[in-house]
Amino acid sequence: MAKIIPFHAVRPTPDKVSLVTCRTYDDYSPAELAAYLDFNPFSFLHVLNPAYVNQQKIGLEKRFKLVAQKYHDFKHEQVLVTEEQPVFFLYEIQSKNRIFTGIIAGTSIEDYQNNTIKKHEDTLQYRVELFKDYLHQTGFNTEPVLITYPDNEDLNQWISQKKTTASLYEFSTTNKEKHTLWKIDSDDEKKWLQKQFEAIGDVYIADGHHRSASAELLYEEDKISGNEHLNYFMSFLIAESNVKIYEYNRIIRDLNGHTKESFLNALSQLFWIKNKEQELWKPTKKFQFGMYFDGEFYNLTLKDENNFNNVLESLDAQILYEKVLQPILGITDLRNDERIDYIPGTQSIVTIKEVIDEGEFEVGFMLFPAEISEIKALADNDLIMPPKSTYIEPKFRSGLVVYEI
Repeated sequence: MAKIIPFHAVRPTPDKVSLVTCRTYDDYSPAELAAYLDFNPFSFLHVLNPAYVNQQKIGLEKRFKLVAQKYHDFKHEQVLVTEEQPVFFLYEIQSKNRIFTGIIAGTSIEDYQNNTIKKHEDTLQYRVELFKDYLHQTGFNTEPVLITYPDNEDLNQWISQKKTTASLYEFSTTNKEKHTLWKIDSDDEKKWLQKQFEAIGDVYIADGHHRSASAELLYEEDKISGNEHLNYFMSFLIAESNVKIYEYNRIIRDLNGHTKESFLNALSQLFWIKNKEQELWKPTKKFQFGMYFDGEFYNLTLKDENNFNNVLESLDAQILYEKVLQPILGITDLRNDERIDYIPGTQSIVTIKEVIDEGEFEVGFMLFPAEISEIKALADNDLIMPPKSTYIEPKFRSGLVVYEI
């Protein structure tokens, strides 16, 4: 039984929403960031990076306090306003190729702790601690955890009907997406939604494991304060059939002492190898791996597809690690080894070709994307995906909806 709650959301005024909201801070190049901060005084990037004007080197605690101050400035100037009553939102992101629609709600720390909200990724403690301190100092979060739920016909029908009503916002962004937000403030609709999720049962974190872990840590440290906002964290709940899962491809700096011949020979013990020469080839099914090496593309197909004891062992990212990256290329730490880097599957494989042709990297591997069924099976069996196994859409706009703590 999953518990969701409406909350007193903070959001931009309708006339400024397209100016306020932004992509995740790390998505911007330095040039893009400078342009937005120089020419758009309403961008939420000013809240996220309040030290930009002076470019000073400051400690994290001072930086977090500046974030909090700038956030309150936005509220004081009525760039951001607070809902008078607790609400849910229905949110749609429409790009050239896909439409994502989900519900913005508060989700329960208790559900997270008792595994009603299931996880499939490990977290780094320092990142959990850092974001916990950020939440504590700033008092708000604008990046919800992406949570999937099993497809539900009643919810689908309700969403379709709701989308025929007047929206709160409808705006486009410079990355050619259209965003639409509907407010759900009637008591009947709010209660109905809560009952729907109570009946659904388990839900699954798709993206945001560090954010949810940080919210739990803050709850454990500060729950004695009696602040009920700590009992929940903001989530974007979306039907599992509506998420888009991309792979993370791997690029490696060297061959760990192998020659071209010895490397290909080692691979041939485990894979059927077909040289695709200059064809821009990527895997078309599970147990296939693309490789770009020495100016040519290769199709690597696993020879033994049945020798696995659990869903983790049969995951393509784990297969590549256990059969190639660790034993042949000597990479044991996927998070911290500087010899490996990652490129999300949203980017063209031409990018992999280019960075390898430039000479900084020696070989690249392209994976087939994981299925949602694999992610759920991992979570159900308390198994953890290798780092950088999935890049999942949709991505939420910072500054669109804020949950205050």
